[in-house]
Amino acid sequence: MAEAKKTTKAATSAFEQASETLKSEFAKFPYFDAPRFEVPGAYRELAEKGIAQTKLNYDRLKAAAEETNELVESTCATAMRGWSEYGMKAIEAMQANANAQFDFTRELLTVKTASDAVELSSAHARKQFDAISTQGKELASLAQKVSSDTAEPIKAGFNRALRAVA
Repeated sequence: MAEAKKTTKAATSAFEQASETLKSEFAKFPYFDAPRFEVPGAYRELAEKGIAQTKLNYDRLKAAAEETNELVESTCATAMRGWSEYGMKAIEAMQANANAQFDFTRELLTVKTASDAVELSSAHARKQFDAISTQGKELASLAQKVSSDTAEPIKAGFNRALRAVA
């Protein structure tokens, strides 16, 4: 422990001695004073106008960015609701098709002759073709509606934001 105290005192003494040496060396150099000069009023006025214009542009850009952010948030919410509705409609279609297949299978089990089976199969095929065709049209129409409901506000909002910035 005593050895550590001696080492610490020696290091502190060496540091103080080096510090004093540096102070005396720096004292030999003269201080350099920078000449003071006055900025002409025209330059000062120009700089103040530039700062004011920059602040105005920043405020406009900030307002446009905030408006765009709100637009994107509301558009995402609209898209999520629309695609959720689309998913529910697709699930309903799949459920209707599965139920029709179960009904067909149940009816097929009660058929007595091969000709009745063929007639039942062709009737089921026509019915399912019509049902799937109708479901496809409904899903396509819903997808188009969701896409336009999502895209139109974005397009209008970005155009409005760009006009505000310009």
